[in-house]
Amino acid sequence: MSRARWAAWAVRCGLLHRADRPAVGLALLSLLFVTPDNGWEAWGRRQKGCFPHVDFSHPGPADALRIPLQLLWLALVRPPSARGGVSTAWRELRRRAARARSALRAHRARLAARHLAWLVPERLNRASARVAGNAAWQSAALRYACGLVAMALVAVCVTTPFDDASQALFFAALLLIALWVNRVPGQACTLMLMVFSMVMSTRYIWWRATSTINDDTWLNLAFGLMLLAAEIFAWIVLSLGFFQSSWALKRRVAPLPDDRALWPAVDVFIPIYNEPLRVLRPTVMSALEMDWPPDKLRVHILDDGCREEVREFAAGIGAGYITRPVHKHAKAGNINHALTVTSAGFIAVFDCDHIPTRSFLRSTMGGFLSDGKLALVQTPHHFFSADPFERNLETHGKMPNEGELFYGRVQDGNDLWNATFFCGSCAVLRRSHLVEAGGIAVDTVTEDAHTSLRLHRLGYRSAYINVVQAAGLATESLSAHIGQRIRWARGMAQIFRSDNPVLGKGLTLPQRFCYLNAMLHFLNGAPRLIFLTAPMVFLIFHVYTIYAQALSIVLYVVPHMAFSVLANSRLNGRFRRSFWGEVYETVLAWYIVIPTTAALLFPGLGTFNVTAKGGVMDEDFVDWRIAKPYLVLLGFNLLGIGFGAWRMAAGPHFEMGTAVINMLWAGYNAMLLGVALAVARELRQVRAAHRVRASRQAALHLPDGRVHRCRMLDYSEGGMALQLAREPRSGMDGDAELTVSLRQDGRSYAFPCRMAFSSGDRVSVRFPDLTLAQRSELMQCTFGRPDAWAERETRKRERNPLGSALDIFHLGWLGLKGLWLLAASSLGIGRRPASVLWLLSLLPRQPISIRD
Repeated sequence: MSRARWAAWAVRCGLLHRADRPAVGLALLSLLFVTPDNGWEAWGRRQKGCFPHVDFSHPGPADALRIPLQLLWLALVRPPSARGGVSTAWRELRRRAARARSALRAHRARLAARHLAWLVPERLNRASARVAGNAAWQSAALRYACGLVAMALVAVCVTTPFDDASQALFFAALLLIALWVNRVPGQACTLMLMVFSMVMSTRYIWWRATSTINDDTWLNLAFGLMLLAAEIFAWIVLSLGFFQSSWALKRRVAPLPDDRALWPAVDVFIPIYNEPLRVLRPTVMSALEMDWPPDKLRVHILDDGCREEVREFAAGIGAGYITRPVHKHAKAGNINHALTVTSAGFIAVFDCDHIPTRSFLRSTMGGFLSDGKLALVQTPHHFFSADPFERNLETHGKMPNEGELFYGRVQDGNDLWNATFFCGSCAVLRRSHLVEAGGIAVDTVTEDAHTSLRLHRLGYRSAYINVVQAAGLATESLSAHIGQRIRWARGMAQIFRSDNPVLGKGLTLPQRFCYLNAMLHFLNGAPRLIFLTAPMVFLIFHVYTIYAQALSIVLYVVPHMAFSVLANSRLNGRFRRSFWGEVYETVLAWYIVIPTTAALLFPGLGTFNVTAKGGVMDEDFVDWRIAKPYLVLLGFNLLGIGFGAWRMAAGPHFEMGTAVINMLWAGYNAMLLGVALAVARELRQVRAAHRVRASRQAALHLPDGRVHRCRMLDYSEGGMALQLAREPRSGMDGDAELTVSLRQDGRSYAFPCRMAFSSGDRVSVRFPDLTLAQRSELMQCTFGRPDAWAERETRKRERNPLGSALDIFHLGWLGLKGLWLLAASSLGIGRRPASVLWLLSLLPRQPISIRD
């Protein structure tokens, strides 16, 4: 742990008021040494702030549990800083240390400017740009020659055997270079970090395959090969992921002709099965208001549920209503039937909960007019409601969600290789090319990806516009989320088995790589389960899965992981924080391994399941049915840690290092499973209409004619929160009838509303009595605005890998703590007050400040 981390820990313990390095050493000394005159009593009085629930003057047997639990909690959790006084001497020491640090930094900067000016990041960035822009690189022969030389150098770096000292020196030298390169902006340096990562990861795989397989017994050989196979799978996915995302195209919106008469006709398809009408209504209203010539825009509701209320709604609002006599092939069959009864040259597809903005067609149609071979334009899927991870971990709006890596980075990378995937919604397709491909694919349950694969095989092009032009509802529960991912995983396995992108005609090599990586992503269930159980093979059964000295394992594993984390953080840090991919895989691994295996063996099996949207949860609960696999895996890992402690105490001395490595591995697995358990605890969700944060001007009209200028804070289909410029004196009581006015596209819209809540200058209103026309106008002013989702990225902070790891450990600890409390309650411990009080006394506490 760095000195800064020790300082922060000392502050959390109440030892210091602020983290100053000169005081840290003395604080740690006070923990390590006990003065002989007063013994435990004197030491306990000084450290009472760290351990408020431990009586050091009369230590008891249970304190042997309380102290390590409190230390672990202080190391993993960041409690609020304790307030306390610091003596004048400490303040003076801190000021002198700060001055010394400033002088040292200035001296170091002068030395760097004098002797190392060529290493300044800005200069490196300019130099790399000059090299990349050199005209000599236009020669294909030169590029191939440099590529061959680079591959030869990489092969030498990968296969050259090192002893432990040489391996450590190689890692240290490359790490220093990588950390410096990471400070330099620019795509060239990102590619360099990816090369470093591939060198270290490939070197690790080479070492594992040639030096660490133990064939003394069939158990050692079998389990060793299983772990090696899982690691090779992860290495392949890492390699393909780097290739797929190495260079984002960042395509711009193609302009439309000024003459609107040249704009083509578009049919908008909104498939629906059994979703509530309140979920469908905003989508249809916003689709009808898209900025497109009215005579060339036709919106159709494709109702596979054949509900009369949907038919009446479509007739009342002016949308088309299409049903079919035979309901086969689910969503794909529904769209294919609609193709036979409509005629526009282009098809826009939206799921029933994806609300388009007014500018959707203006942003997506320009490319079709300039490129006759363009068959598909896809835009991101954005969700304004929290998914199960965001809601149950309370991270919504604070960090990227699970889907942002795909829609933020991967699809942009696919676009460079003409491999953009059709995602089933928020997309436009050219009818003629789609019909030539046989319509929407019906052979698999992931009809969207399979359709884009067929279009690419025919030689047609695709495009990805990375501008959010529609937003929808995320899955409402962990069980629904897992059900959706099971369908995706099964469908990708079906495509891999029946229409493998590596085989067949029509695809370029980069396209094959992109599709292959997408399918392998959903085959990660078995490798992840191997990683979650591998430590127990040694700790419990004493089977060597990696046959090497502990130091050698560290010197190969740590570089492989460190460079992978560093490169991925640089490449994808805006879209996914470090280590969160392991969390998502841990949650899904158990549930996708059997469906994907079955689909590989029997690709014709599997049915389409509709993802539930728009539901509510009246109370908190733990989904024990979903959590069972996490509990079993957690039990095995904790059992392995226990066996590891026994092996360290009673086993041979030369195995202690191996035992420690496997115990740390099992502890990491336990934290991942703790996060999975935290996600399985469903939090209460009573809002049927989810609110979206916003910041724009509005006006609130009171019954007496007064008008208050205000700012919209958030909105939903059913209400709005406002902040008034000044606190009103009257007219805001009870169920007052008010009017909210908003401006959009140079017009002012008024919406009658009623008071729902008022506190100071904050007012919440609801819209109980809007007509269909008024609701449509409300959609234009809120969800349908062209810039409605423009600020979605600005609210999420990036996090360095260490901070992300601490977040996961913190959430994992909370998950394990919650499991303990629920287990104690279910076992009836809650009915024995004395037992409850004793157990609660073991739990960690917030540090306090003790004044002498």
